[in-house]
Amino acid sequence: MLTFFPIDPSPVPTPRPAQTWDLFCQVIDNFGDIGVCWRAAAELAARGQLVRLWVDDGSALAWMAPQPHPAGLSVHAWPTQAGDIPPAIGDVVIEAFGCEIPPHFVAAIAGRAPLWINLEYLSAESYVERCHRLPSPLMSGPAAGQTRWFFYPGFTDATGGLLREPDLAARQAAFAAGRLAWRTRHGIAPGNCAISLFCYEPPALAPWLAQLHAKPPALGATHLLVTPGRAAAAVAQAMDTMPADMHGAVVHHALPARTQQQFDEMLWACDLNLVRGEDSLVRALWAGQPLVWHIYPQHDDAHHDKLNAFLDWLQAPPSLRAFHHAWNGMAPAATLPALTPALLRQWQQCVQAARARLLKQPPLIDQLQAFAAEKS
Repeated sequence: MLTFFPIDPSPVPTPRPAQTWDLFCQVIDNFGDIGVCWRAAAELAARGQLVRLWVDDGSALAWMAPQPHPAGLSVHAWPTQAGDIPPAIGDVVIEAFGCEIPPHFVAAIAGRAPLWINLEYLSAESYVERCHRLPSPLMSGPAAGQTRWFFYPGFTDATGGLLREPDLAARQAAFAAGRLAWRTRHGIAPGNCAISLFCYEPPALAPWLAQLHAKPPALGATHLLVTPGRAAAAVAQAMDTMPADMHGAVVHHALPARTQQQFDEMLWACDLNLVRGEDSLVRALWAGQPLVWHIYPQHDDAHHDKLNAFLDWLQAPPSLRAFHHAWNGMAPAATLPALTPALLRQWQQCVQAARARLLKQPPLIDQLQAFAAEKS
């Protein structure tokens, strides 16, 4: 339905001397935290670094990550006891998303003095540029006298950038030649509209599904590709509220769990991607297709400012902003714009312009390695 434009080739990263990286991840969201950390760890390993990924729940890696794991990357259970600490702490220690390294490991850090980085959550808010690369001296505890450094991913030149593998452009270009075959294998005929759904429980999900099922002719034959877990459960609950005679207007596909590469391919293949969290937002931006972000909801509604900051950076047209606000419960569901081919083309142009801006910035791993070299 929409034209698929692969990204332009990325520059080859500068080779760096091999270092050992200890990367800590506590799984709070279902897949987002571990998804980001796995991509970062795998990319560091692909660049010849030795990476130990410490995770409190690595169950998602059974289907998310390729087997066997890349050379140089090992996965370890959360180190809760002194006996879990390796003989030598890494050259670089990363706390992802503000997780707290266990005390035994902190004590070991105090005797080794590695580069200690707090890799923060992704945001387009203005504080990110102010806080990126700032030191945070520890004044008490076993690591007193050590310094942690804040490192913020982001969307501008004054931030740490986004995860982007050097071979992403080549993989996306290779997929473009087989995109039609991918869609055919999934029962999506030429001219059909394919929408992927990876979400929590959007407040406007039920009204949107009713709208989609009630007015399918605007998009032609429509296919909804529903990811497993919370998205599938939310859709099933929403469909129970709809009249039975509307259920066949849109073809629903219940997808199995996918590796990260297969998830990327799904985003490249679809005409609209409804994504959630941090990792899938970044991958949807690289896909260059129309996207809607279901941001992780916070009890104090702090996510509202975060979403608006992203929409401002994206330079979202009014219709895309309105859809985001309704989808995330910031406006009544009745304000959801009805999807049309013209609307999706406008959203695609917006996303591809944003992607072009991002491609001018060094990727996150390039910047992390350069930071490690600077501080060594």
